[in-house]
Amino acid sequence: MKKIKSYNESYDGVLLVDKPVGCTSHDIVNGIRRKFQLRKVGHGGTLDPNATGLLMILLGKGTKLSSMVMGGDKTYTGVIRLGRVTSSQDCDGELLEENPWEHITREQVEAQMKELTGDIFQMPPMVSAIKVNGVPLYKLARKGQEIERKKRFLHIYRFRVTEWQPPLVSFEVLCTKGTYVRTLAHDIGQALGCGASLDVLRRTRSGDFDIQGASPYQDLLELTLSQLNQRVLPYQNPVVRR
Repeated sequence: MKKIKSYNESYDGVLLVDKPVGCTSHDIVNGIRRKFQLRKVGHGGTLDPNATGLLMILLGKGTKLSSMVMGGDKTYTGVIRLGRVTSSQDCDGELLEENPWEHITREQVEAQMKELTGDIFQMPPMVSAIKVNGVPLYKLARKGQEIERKKRFLHIYRFRVTEWQPPLVSFEVLCTKGTYVRTLAHDIGQALGCGASLDVLRRTRSGDFDIQGASPYQDLLELTLSQLNQRVLPYQNPVVRR
């Protein structure tokens, strides 16, 4: 006789997780579901495996909040590496070019960040989860295919250098949803003529949710179900806990 898997009653709301490097957003969803035996678990905005920071996990009726949670503006910090071009526009991709960067100044980088501030149209990278005819672009990219994509209309509220240690450039950016920060890095490198890629990315804020209210993923896996419930922002009124 087949054993019927039992689930706990879902806790309804939003769980703020500080995602570690090296795992996918889907890995976090599956880990929470398995550990606490919850039936309905989702997330409110993907982070690439190499990225860290704020990941909104949606539980139970909280999964209905997906569009609201994903629709907010985002704040990221990160590190751009000058002189390096990769197939994915970040450190995970195949190295395509290495170019001299020593002649590039902070003022030149800041000028390009200013050019990208405000309303812009951005070309999504081939290595992305955007689907064309039902097929994710990254699957086509793995086959060596490059297809025509539509540019996205975005708004960059703030884009600034926070630390200058060339070829590494630390930055902060506040942008609308759907912005590919690695493409911002790539475009800066193309404009400067030396190329650039994204080395580090961390999401610190999404809409009203802040990284200060998030718990490290591994710490959450050490909790009991009752303790986890204390970290869940209620479905009816999910607000930021500081």
